Amino acid sequence: MAGRATLNPITIDDTRWEHGNTFVDALRSVHLHYIDCPAARPVRGTILLVHGFPQTSYQFRRVITPLAEAGYRILAPDYRGAGESSHPKTGFDKITVAGDLYTLVHDVLDIKDKIHVVGQDIGGMIAHAYATQHAFHVKSVMWGECPLPGAEPYESGFKNSPGMWHFTFQQQLDLPEALVYGREKMYLKHFYDRLCVNPTGITPKDLEHYTVNFAMPGAMRCGFELYRAFPQDAEDNKTWLKKNGKSKVPAAALNGDGSLLLEVAEAQTREFYEQYEMVTVQRSGHWTAEENSQDFVDKVLAFIRKHD
Repeated sequence: MAGRATLNPITIDDTRWEHGNTFVDALRSVHLHYIDCPAARPVRGTILLVHGFPQTSYQFRRVITPLAEAGYRILAPDYRGAGESSHPKTGFDKITVAGDLYTLVHDVLDIKDKIHVVGQDIGGMIAHAYATQHAFHVKSVMWGECPLPGAEPYESGFKNSPGMWHFTFQQQLDLPEALVYGREKMYLKHFYDRLCVNPTGITPKDLEHYTVNFAMPGAMRCGFELYRAFPQDAEDNKTWLKKNGKSKVPAAALNGDGSLLLEVAEAQTREFYEQYEMVTVQRSGHWTAEENSQDFVDKVLAFIRKHD
C-alpha cells in the first residue's frame, strides 16, 4: 500500500537568499538580522514574515523561496531578542518590536510601497501591531496562532486556560531563566511537541538549530520578556481600539486546523478588523509554516493576491 505524501515536499533552496544586519534605533544599540529573498518576475510586491517564540526566521525556511517564486520579495527578520539579532534589556512590547520591523522595511530597505505582513504566534501579535500602528504601509495582514492581549477572548479567561499555562510561567521574574538554563533543548522540544499535529515539521536537526539559538546568552530572557510585556500589550491594544475603532486593513486569521487557538481566532479578529477571513492550514497544529509548508504557501498566496 502506498504511503501518504509528505506534508513537507518542499526542498529548501536558499541560493537566492541574502542576509543582512542593520541597526534600527538612533543609539545604534539594537541590530536586526534578516533574510531578503528577491522576487521572481513579474514582481507583485513584498511580504514580511514575522516568526514566533521559541523560533526565529528559520521557521520560514521552507516557504521563503516558494513565496518569492510567486512574485514577492520576501523579508524574514529575527526580531529583537531572537536569533542573530540583538538581545537588549528592554523594548519587548509589541508596538516597539513592530516599530523595529517598520524601520527595517520602510527606512533601511527603503520599501515605501504597501506590504503584506504575515505573522504567527508572538509574530501574530507583532503583525497586528504593525497593521494598527503603520496601517498606511500595509496592504493586508495575516496573523494568528496567538490569543491577542486586550481582546475580549483573551481577557475573558483564555489567558488562564490550562493550555496557556506557559503564559503565567514565562511572565515570572527570573525564575523561568533559572529553571530553563542548561535545559533549553528539553524545554523547546516540549513546546514543539505539545502544540503540533505533524511532529516531522520540526526534525531533530531543526531542534538542534533552535537550541543553539536559544542557548545564547540572553536569548531565553528575551523570549520571556515578550510574555512579560503582555499587560502593556493589552493596554495598548484596548487603547488603540477605543480611539480608532476597527482597522480597515484587510485581515486573515491564519491558524492550523488542529490548533487549540482556533477557539479564539475568529472572535478576536472580528473585534479588531472590519474586513477579515478565516484561513486554515490543513493537517497542522501550531507550527503552520513547518508542519504543512505547502498548504501554508498556498493559503498565504490565495489571500494576499486578493489584495495586491
